[in-house]
Amino acid sequence: MSDYLFEAPVIPALPVRGERSVYPVRRIFCVGRNYAAHAAEMGVEVDREAPFYFTKSAFMAQPSGSTIPYPPGTQNFHYEMELVLALGKPVFKAKRDEAMAAIYGYACGLDMTRRDLQIAERSKQRPWDLGKDVEHSAVLAPISKTADFGAVADQRIHLEVNGKSRQDSHLSDMIWKVDEIISHLSGFYHLGPGDLIMTGTPAGVGPVVEGDVITGGIDGLDPIGLTIGPAE
Repeated sequence: MSDYLFEAPVIPALPVRGERSVYPVRRIFCVGRNYAAHAAEMGVEVDREAPFYFTKSAFMAQPSGSTIPYPPGTQNFHYEMELVLALGKPVFKAKRDEAMAAIYGYACGLDMTRRDLQIAERSKQRPWDLGKDVEHSAVLAPISKTADFGAVADQRIHLEVNGKSRQDSHLSDMIWKVDEIISHLSGFYHLGPGDLIMTGTPAGVGPVVEGDVITGGIDGLDPIGLTIGPAE
């Protein structure tokens, strides 16, 4: 094996409830507009023909409880509270029942977004990378195994900023259900262990500023927390 020219980055990993070993993150896929009320507040319609996706680099992963700097290039940095799927088995061109067997566990996640840049790029029909693939922008709580969490049903999903409620909904409000998402996405990628899927956010997204403290949760999962620090 050849020597690296520089120090190789450490693979991001998440703790798993009840396990000493950690879950290495390979890729992060994100589902767009998966709650009708959120799509409406963003001034767009839901595509009911099929889910659509954007991605974040695995190196954007940040553990819950962190303080992150307010990112450069934006004046409108938003939170988005989401259910995260952690895959544990290979899955490719899967049927819906096969898709569920690939899930290792679930976690709370925050898709932090430079909203002004996302909207600017969207208006020009350009990719959303500047708005979405942002350093420290995939904030992730510890994973709970599938058997411990149970079926995804009508669990409450919520988020607060400085203790005030901002998002409050239920997982049953997702347009594309968990098995549909994995089945559809597996038609385009060889999914497998280490792949995370952030499943979209409910209505109530909004901006945060330096000093704000974000908290959130989903019934049955470890809660999530994040503090916004000063810009670098």
